[in-house]
Amino acid sequence: MTEDNSTPEQAAATAPAATDVPPDHLAINPRSPYFDADVLRRGVGIRFKGAVRTNIEEYSISEGWVRVQAGKTMDRKGNPLTLKLNGPVEAWFEDLGENPPVAKA
Repeated sequence: MTEDNSTPEQAAATAPAATDVPPDHLAINPRSPYFDADVLRRGVGIRFKGAVRTNIEEYSISEGWVRVQAGKTMDRKGNPLTLKLNGPVEAWFEDLGENPPVAKA
């Protein structure tokens, strides 16, 4: 049996903070179960297939897809019609400066 003699401050310094990278799945629609207003308030940057995108409605890093709005078309409930695009997705918090930690699959 081994003992860990590090202080809580040392352990916190070596472990990456869970709040430094965005969640795996996030949506901007308040009706979605993946909506998180606190995370969205921080500003989330998305890179999809190597290009930074600003029109993402929802994304999943582990599944490798994003949803984007299909023009001005609305469904019968008044929500924007979206298209699901597959490819590599990377996300980061924009409030962390120039070189933030990036969440990717």
